[in-house]
Amino acid sequence: MAGALIALMLALETRIYRRDERGSVTTEHVLWAVAVIAIVGIVVAAVKAYVELQAGKIK
Repeated sequence: MAGALIALMLALETRIYRRDERGSVTTEHVLWAVAVIAIVGIVVAAVKAYVELQAGKIK
């Protein structure tokens, strides 16, 4: 999961810096980054909850 997030961030960063317009981080890029981070956070929380639930069942 973290690898996918890093790959996405690097891809976005490459697109941003490839342009001649310096400092042109658009709102769209920021919103996509926030959305990806939120989705990764939800997935991590779900996996953590599942693992803790299953670990609680172990006697």
